[in-house]
Amino acid sequence: MKINPPQTLEQIAAIIGAEFEGNPKHLITGLNEIHRVVKGDIVFVDHPKYYDKALQSNATTIIINKKVACPEGKALLFSDDPFSAYNKLIRHFSPESFTQKEMVSPTAKIGKNTTLMPGVFIGKDVLIGDDCFIHPNVTIYDKTIIGNRVTIQSGTVIGADAFYYKKRAAYFDKMLSCGNVVIEDDVEIGASCTIDRGVSEQTIIGAGSKLDNQVHVGHDTHIGKMCLMAAQVGIAGMVTLEDGVTLWGQVGIPSNIHIGKGAVLLGQSAPSKSLEGGKSYLGSPASEAKDKMRELITLKKITEEREKSSE
Repeated sequence: MKINPPQTLEQIAAIIGAEFEGNPKHLITGLNEIHRVVKGDIVFVDHPKYYDKALQSNATTIIINKKVACPEGKALLFSDDPFSAYNKLIRHFSPESFTQKEMVSPTAKIGKNTTLMPGVFIGKDVLIGDDCFIHPNVTIYDKTIIGNRVTIQSGTVIGADAFYYKKRAAYFDKMLSCGNVVIEDDVEIGASCTIDRGVSEQTIIGAGSKLDNQVHVGHDTHIGKMCLMAAQVGIAGMVTLEDGVTLWGQVGIPSNIHIGKGAVLLGQSAPSKSLEGGKSYLGSPASEAKDKMRELITLKKITEEREKSSE
C-alpha cells in the first residue's frame, strides 16, 4: 500500500509510539509484506529467524523488536510488538468503513456494455471495464480493479481479507488487509471462486487466464497471462505463476512458491518447492511427470514380486 503523502520516520514513530534510529526526515512511501517490499516501503519483523531477511530486503524502514545495527541508507523503528505496530499503521492509513448500504457503491465506476445481474454487490472505489458480464450474487470488495471483457460466474467473491494470522498464547491475531485484487482483460472466473485481496499489495490475475469453479487464490499471489486452472485448485498466498501455467483439478500450491512459464501440474499434484517452467509435474510432492510415472511403475512391480514370492 502506498502512503500518500509520504511520511517521515519521526511521524511514523509518533503514530506507533516507537523509538527509532535513522534520519528523522527519512521518507516512508509505502507499507508492504516482506515478500513484496520495494524501496521506500516499511516492513515489520518479530522473529530472529527473519531478522536478516528483513534488514537485507528492499524495504528501507524496518519495525523490529531487537536493538540491532541500522543498515546504511535505512531506518529502524523499535517496538516490543512489531506485528501490532504494523497493524496500527495499516488502520491509520487505510481506515475501514462499513457504512455502505447500496448494492453498488456510488464511488464504483462501471464501464460501457457491462452487465450486472441481480444480487451483485460492488464495493467502494471498484473499477470495472467495458463489456464485462457479472453473474448473480457475485461479491466484489472495495478497491478491486477489473479490466475489459471479464466474465465472473455466480457466487464468486473477489477481494475478501487475507488468511494471515499471528498465533498468540490464547488467540490468533489477524493481520489487517489493505491491498486489493486486480483482474486483467479477458479473464473468466468460474462459480464459487474466492480471490483474496493482498495484505498490503495486489493479488493479480493476468490477462486471458481462465479459472474453473471453486478455485481459491490467496493473498498477494500473482498469476500470469493465459494461465488455466481446473476445478478445486487451491493457491496459497504469495505464490507466483508465470505466463501459460496450467493447474489441473485439485492441485494445491503452498505459499511462497514460484511456478515457471508454461509448467503443467497434473491433477491433485502439490509442489514442495518452486518448479521450472516448460515441464509437466505429477504427485505430492510434485516431480516431473515422466519420473513420477517410472516410480509408480517400479513400485507396482516390486509389490507384484513380493506378492508372488509370498504365495
